[in-house]
Amino acid sequence: MINQLCKEIETALNHKIKTPKDFDLLRENIYARLHVLVSRTTLMRVWGYLSEDVTPRVGTLSILANFLGYSDWEGYCKNAVLPKGQQSSPVLNRRLSVATALDSGDCLRLTWQPDRVCDIEYIGNLTFRVIASDNTRLHEGDTFQCSMIIEDEPLYIDNLIQGDTPAIAYVCGKKSGVRYEFLLSHTSQE
Repeated sequence: MINQLCKEIETALNHKIKTPKDFDLLRENIYARLHVLVSRTTLMRVWGYLSEDVTPRVGTLSILANFLGYSDWEGYCKNAVLPKGQQSSPVLNRRLSVATALDSGDCLRLTWQPDRVCDIEYIGNLTFRVIASDNTRLHEGDTFQCSMIIEDEPLYIDNLIQGDTPAIAYVCGKKSGVRYEFLLSHTSQE
């Protein structure tokens, strides 16, 4: 199972992991996606690059499974034993779970094609307020709900409230997906 996990990570990166430099690249990709540090030596052990007879910790395997979009090592293993047609395809893109990753006042910039930019502030309970917007149908003061943002995938928002109109669902970046970045909090910008 560990060898299969390693192969899937190499496929996701579109890069074979064979040299110390490759392990540094993997380490950087893991940190960029999950904000978790894994040592190069640990990764070398998992890949069998170092000839040490050490079984990787479940926590390390869970981080690698999470890198592929699975909840943990156990979730990866359960999916891997299913027949090919029933296996899920992992989400390989950077993702943000709103409930666990954001505090009230945190701000994000969403961008999507063509030239769409929308700054939003998290106000709690999976709810955001638009604080600035260029070339989008979202306007300053609009509010909406969203529980997960997956980079380069469409952003599905619910309960979009624009003025006095009834709440609607809306999709941002339907064709090309949405990218996000953290901004300074709205209150510190003023």
